[in-house]
Amino acid sequence: MSLFSAQLHPGRALGFLVLGASLHDVLTRLKAEPQRFPKMELMYPPDDPIHGQIVVVLPTNGIRLRFDGPEQRLRLIEVLNFTKNHIFLKPANDKERDLVRPSSTTSYDGDASAGPTFRHIYQRFLGPTYDGEYLPDSETYVLSYPGVAFSFPMRRQDYSPTKDVVSLLSANAVPTSMAVFSGDSWAHARETMWTEVLPSVKAFAPMAKGKDLCPDEVSLVKIHGGGKLQLFRKWTNNSFWITLGETTPQQLVAELGPPDAIYRKNDQRMYIHKLRAHSNTTNNRPNLNDLKRGDDLTDTDLSSHPPSDEYDDSSSNDGSNSEAIEDDPDGPSEECFYNYFYLGFDVLVSTPTLPSPPPPGQESHTPDSSSNPSSPVKLTSPDRLVATKVILHGNVPGSYPFNRHRRIRWEISYLPGPTPANSETPFPQIEERLRERWKSAYPSDGELKQQRGMVLNRGWGDSPGSSCEFLGGWEESVGGVRNGDDVGVNGGRLTGMMTTTLFGFPGLVFEVMRGGWVSAVTVF
Repeated sequence: MSLFSAQLHPGRALGFLVLGASLHDVLTRLKAEPQRFPKMELMYPPDDPIHGQIVVVLPTNGIRLRFDGPEQRLRLIEVLNFTKNHIFLKPANDKERDLVRPSSTTSYDGDASAGPTFRHIYQRFLGPTYDGEYLPDSETYVLSYPGVAFSFPMRRQDYSPTKDVVSLLSANAVPTSMAVFSGDSWAHARETMWTEVLPSVKAFAPMAKGKDLCPDEVSLVKIHGGGKLQLFRKWTNNSFWITLGETTPQQLVAELGPPDAIYRKNDQRMYIHKLRAHSNTTNNRPNLNDLKRGDDLTDTDLSSHPPSDEYDDSSSNDGSNSEAIEDDPDGPSEECFYNYFYLGFDVLVSTPTLPSPPPPGQESHTPDSSSNPSSPVKLTSPDRLVATKVILHGNVPGSYPFNRHRRIRWEISYLPGPTPANSETPFPQIEERLRERWKSAYPSDGELKQQRGMVLNRGWGDSPGSSCEFLGGWEESVGGVRNGDDVGVNGGRLTGMMTTTLFGFPGLVFEVMRGGWVSAVTVF
């Protein structure tokens, strides 16, 4: 195994580990180098995986990474064992400085005596700094610099604010850990660490050097109803619109860049539910059976299938489906998913269809020309391909498709309330507000409440269709990472089947995990 060697950039990064990077980006990079990072442990609060911290531990490398829950961005980098890595500093117009003294012997046995000393840090590595902070609860003295801090053990009875700390910490005192953070000092950084808006990773010169320019990532998607979505770019005030049934693939590529993968939609396992939906088209008002029709529900599974040689437009994996596919006039072979794994969503591109109706009291309108200057493609051009569905992924720890996509945050703009209904809101609260908003579209409140969720099992088989099963209730099994994944969860390894429930509302299908957290939402 090669030693993890990284340059320290105080307040910004440790090697390629940049503050503000997404959990998906970091895990993808770590898993791409199994020789350097042979073991990873993923820890999170199972009762609240959305709001709690997500911790990635690299025990072989002596590194711990902390991410916030809502955005899943790297907020804190900690070095817990200095003998398992090589950290250096390269100031401008100066020779390279090593954190561990050159005379120290690097080993993997966890011997802290080989780590840096107080004298080496203070004189040779970073230089003098202001007085640090003593934390009596942990009996730790923190020597803080802008963007980086070192923790030294110090007994409570030995510390006094009137004493000279340099004399208290002998010249050979060895820190227990090092932290890389954003802020002037550790004391100030702790107050805003988990909520601060960190700068773009693209603005970090060493990472951007020699790389192709790409658009800023999307930080928030506002769902306006009637097939209209507004996508906001992070670190800017810019936004653009996706209008289902009108936005073309060319417009998607112009705004988002080319997709990371293209998945040919060819699975028709839910054909029986689609036939049922077609039989109800004589009713003009919204129908819940229509709103959660089978092809909409399976899309949440199709889009999360890993990119591979199976991404083509050939026949279904199951020969028993061939007749249904041939007889289906609404399943053109051209339709496909544009997978934007690094942005957190997928877009279904197919022939134009009318999007779902807007909520009661809201007029159906096209965004103004300043927000969406391109002329829309109307249904009078049936041969043109347009965006017809968008699937927003939550990347919730413990969900079956975890780390397939980056987490994308979303908000349902037409739901009134003191707080927005968004990707961090438990589904029971969203469901209650959606029922209230749509109740005027139904003759009786009981009809709206009679819908039941479809149960989806992602753990059976490795094809998109075979992983969709309808069960009578929750499975007595625990969901976690996929079988064969090399990421441990909460210090262990969770395998087995992952069961979620799908709930349909006008223009929306929610995939809900056992704790009520939304794993994905399909907008159509």
